[in-house]
Amino acid sequence: MKHSIPPRELPRATDDPSSPLSPGTHTITVRHGTADVDLRYHVAGSGPVCLAHPGGPGIGWEYLRMLGLEDFLTMVYVEPVGTGDSGLLPDPRDYTVATYTHVLNSVIEHLGSPQVVLLGHSHGGFVAQQYVLDHPGRLSALVLYDTSPVADDEFWAAAVTAMERFVTDHADDHPETAGYVAALTTRLDLLDDDGTTAVLRTTMPAYVFDYWGREDEFGPARRSLRMYAAPGRTDGPPFDVRDELFRISTPTLVLAGRQDFICGPRWAALLHEAIPTAELSILEETGHLAHIERPARFTAMVHAFLRAHHVLKDR
Repeated sequence: MKHSIPPRELPRATDDPSSPLSPGTHTITVRHGTADVDLRYHVAGSGPVCLAHPGGPGIGWEYLRMLGLEDFLTMVYVEPVGTGDSGLLPDPRDYTVATYTHVLNSVIEHLGSPQVVLLGHSHGGFVAQQYVLDHPGRLSALVLYDTSPVADDEFWAAAVTAMERFVTDHADDHPETAGYVAALTTRLDLLDDDGTTAVLRTTMPAYVFDYWGREDEFGPARRSLRMYAAPGRTDGPPFDVRDELFRISTPTLVLAGRQDFICGPRWAALLHEAIPTAELSILEETGHLAHIERPARFTAMVHAFLRAHHVLKDR
């Protein structure tokens, strides 16, 4: 299936259609080890350049489209390797944070912008943290959105406990939630693309605040979610950069939803406390998808942060 930017009237990012920042879909070739891999990215909006890295690993980029940010940023949405129309890695063990960081740097170098904003959501936040640690001074600003500096056994146990609490709170009115814990703990490495997508769509109501009260809004988003199996077949060491975060000097916004069951305020606080330049924003009555649940608030928080750090100029 081919994916492209959903239709919308947008100001052009550049007048040169051959530019790596011209609006639309681009494909570049990235060298990984001894192999060349195609990498897709999509450009929309105008203003300073901001790369957005989706979560998962393996979730299709489309859910992360942020129309509000496109009003003042040139948004570059990356399709990580192993997802969508980007290529597969020859070795399935290579879908690691280190690999995603290497590929992300190839995209940033290709764009040719002297400095960029990097926004990482959930697992994409892992990649963003590793990137700023590996490439200090390369970014003008960093947005760590519903993510964590660690994903160890304690992190996953807390997520399961929170999901169990969600089921307890909703099972009487919504019996379908009885299978959510089993879905969350499913061995994704044993599934194909359709199987991983089914798991993600099944549990999506737990990722937002008041799904059933706003099902007319959230239902289409749930049905459009896509997850790819290949990135979930790597079993490496747990992600943990807590002891390195003190080295980050890039202006950093840590943003989380109060009701995010998987990467909520507990993990945002660890980032805020450890990164010397970090500012913390918590969105009330919000889960894991603030840009969908509270788009105006989300956009305003990012805009205010970037203006305060002179990434955005007064108009």
